[in-house]
Amino acid sequence: MNEQLPKQRNYTPWVVGLTILINAIVAILMVIPKAQGFDHFDLTILPMLNAIFNSFTTVFLLAALYFIKQKNITMHRRFIFAAFSTTALFLVTYLIYHALAPSTSYGGTGPLKYFYYFVLITHIVLAVPTVFLALMTTARGLNMQKEKHRKIARWTMPIWLYVSITGVLVYILISPYYG
Repeated sequence: MNEQLPKQRNYTPWVVGLTILINAIVAILMVIPKAQGFDHFDLTILPMLNAIFNSFTTVFLLAALYFIKQKNITMHRRFIFAAFSTTALFLVTYLIYHALAPSTSYGGTGPLKYFYYFVLITHIVLAVPTVFLALMTTARGLNMQKEKHRKIARWTMPIWLYVSITGVLVYILISPYYG
């Protein structure tokens, strides 16, 4: 009997396009002037939502990892989609906050200050490729390219986990300084 493979879709243009678009929007928001007229809103709720969404992403990724170790592809896939959902919600609240609110400076001193900046810098540096890695890994999974999926997932999972965990840690460390 001939086992029929699912139709292979070329997700690469979408993966590359979304990676460039998302990273470009984030970069642009860091340098353009903030929107005016939102002073009467307490925007500090948005970074808290970012941390909550990142927390859920971490839990969902760990559950996805657990289920793939159990060879339960259906549950693995569901938790990966859940992680994408909370990551998308994070991205929306992150973009809104950085479009409207001025940057918050870290006010701590001593060793904690160096720890904060180490975590922040590694978080930012690894968040950039995580967009591509997560999208490409998912595309390979959707196309049932098991070996290619596993090969890239070995990098994607720990990096995406690191980014989601350090996102929460950055929030915890800087939250006392939101004005």
